Amino acid sequence: MEKEKKNFAFGRTNFVLLAIGMIVVVIGFILMSGAGSNEHEFNPEIFSAMRIKVAPIVCFLGFVVMGGAIMYRPKDKQENS
Repeated sequence: MEKEKKNFAFGRTNFVLLAIGMIVVVIGFILMSGAGSNEHEFNPEIFSAMRIKVAPIVCFLGFVVMGGAIMYRPKDKQENS
């Protein structure tokens, strides 16, 4: 019997790119996390550049990579369409 080739919408490259994007997003959220302030003590670290500038940019880049992974089409699939 011949093996039937499955025709999935995403290929291996798409899934690898999605995983990389998810890892980058998780890293961004980890960079955003940390101790906060409470009613008895103010923690100025909540306004650090890492937490309010760098981490959101890292998250955004991760979402862009995930979007690119969804839109990516291998060359062999482009010819068949």
